[in-house]
Amino acid sequence: MEPRGYRMVVSTELNYVKACGIAERQLIEWIRGKGYDPSGLDEGRTEIAPHATLDRDSEGGRKGAYSRWRMRETFSATSGTWQSTLIVRSGLEEDKGRTWVQVDIEHQPAREGGFLKRANTPNIVRSLLDALEARDALADVTAAPVFIEADDVDDTLEELCDSNRRMPVVIATVPYGKNPDDWSRTVVEPLFHYLHGLAVLYVLTPEAQTKFNAALEYHPVFGGGVRTYLPGLDPAWKPDAQRHPVMSRRTIEADPRRAASILAALPQRLSSRQPLPAALLSIPRQRTRPRTISDGTDVAKLRSENAALTGLLDEAERAEAIRVDEINGLYAELAKADQASDELRGENEELYDKVQDSQRLIRFLREQLQEAGQSAVAHTTAIAADISYPKTFSDLLDRLVELPRISFTGNPKTTRGLDSQSVDNWLYVAWDGLLALDHFARSAAEGTVSGDFLSWCKSDASSAFPFPAAKVAMRESDTVARNAKLSGERMLPVPRTVDPKGRVYMQAHLKIGGGNTIAPRLHFYDDCPRTKKVYVGYLGPHLRNTLT
Repeated sequence: MEPRGYRMVVSTELNYVKACGIAERQLIEWIRGKGYDPSGLDEGRTEIAPHATLDRDSEGGRKGAYSRWRMRETFSATSGTWQSTLIVRSGLEEDKGRTWVQVDIEHQPAREGGFLKRANTPNIVRSLLDALEARDALADVTAAPVFIEADDVDDTLEELCDSNRRMPVVIATVPYGKNPDDWSRTVVEPLFHYLHGLAVLYVLTPEAQTKFNAALEYHPVFGGGVRTYLPGLDPAWKPDAQRHPVMSRRTIEADPRRAASILAALPQRLSSRQPLPAALLSIPRQRTRPRTISDGTDVAKLRSENAALTGLLDEAERAEAIRVDEINGLYAELAKADQASDELRGENEELYDKVQDSQRLIRFLREQLQEAGQSAVAHTTAIAADISYPKTFSDLLDRLVELPRISFTGNPKTTRGLDSQSVDNWLYVAWDGLLALDHFARSAAEGTVSGDFLSWCKSDASSAFPFPAAKVAMRESDTVARNAKLSGERMLPVPRTVDPKGRVYMQAHLKIGGGNTIAPRLHFYDDCPRTKKVYVGYLGPHLRNTLT
């Protein structure tokens, strides 16, 4: 089921108390703008109009604090209910003083199975973004698009490649010969109308465009077009460009309103599907308390309380029905993803079969060359891809003696455990990665390498033993690095000649597999400048992070 609700999740460097004060003031102005009475916003439920109520709850303690406001508007018996929720939450220890702000807008049909209406960006979002100086990781989240000048390109590239980024970055360009201010005001701002709070919004000036596209040669944007850069951008990997959709100037000018709606669909889906930060996930479910009337008979009080409780029960039932629909929709999406995964697995197996066939052909050609007296040609690196893969992970450990520049310091039991869990092509990928690391270390020892392993994988020097750059990560996320427990798991053993403590922080890793709960990883430490070796401190199931 396609998500139809609106969700904004941003952070601010303001402390919790200041952020709460600003959020409440903006909420009051928003309520007044709707013609409702915002007075008396105490804990519990307040009736701010005949057809609208406002619930508030808050909590503070050693585990942090939060304040939550929820407005429910039911305009008629058949219109359903619009529910708007605003949450301000103090960050956890790993959030380094950030305060989180979340806004949710959703429609609840009047009856089960009714039509869900799409939620647009509420006016309060635009005022909150400016007042709170909202951020998404390194980027400012603003209510109006910001121009990228030539001097800003490097900072923008850092934002695009930041592993902590949650939001898409949408970048518009200015056509040749057009005034940037006029184009932004008449074309870009209406085009970005539904994106506030869902994406970081930029306009690339003509002076900056050349520098930007030179740095992102596989992910350019130009000619009055717009590109949506999703989180996880890999600027050096050409196939990654397919993940980041482009909208042409022709599409924009043909129907601006439709173009704005299409452009907002992907960020809206991403915001609804992405896991919330840990601080927001830890907030308890809201339990509204009905207010009792202060005067009248006991019977009147009981009737009032009974009516309020019945209303709350109806709300809970409608909310539960919506959650059930969402879960069913997610199950359907999961089934499609599983089917796609099975298809890709089959393709991978076919590709590896073809690789094996190619290797057999190489061996045959090599034998023919040797018989023809061309022994030197037979053993050039151009056809040195005759790889004999291990049969099991236990076999892989035994065969590490074949790789003199690789020193395995991890727990063999953990690695052997993959034999009982292994699926897809994990064994092949792990051996390919080890071969590439060994060849990289050999080249480093000979002084023919400049840069780290990832740079080597992207260069022509890796052609003899290639390994996909997309499967290489040279660092962990800042969230993992700042969390003592998570980073502690990555303090892995090395000889004391490498580090006197006998352990180093091995954040560099290879992504051996994915798609299930195992998702094995190979963590390594490049000590080629000193010992001319690469130390592999872990080969096993994915170590814990903020999502596991």
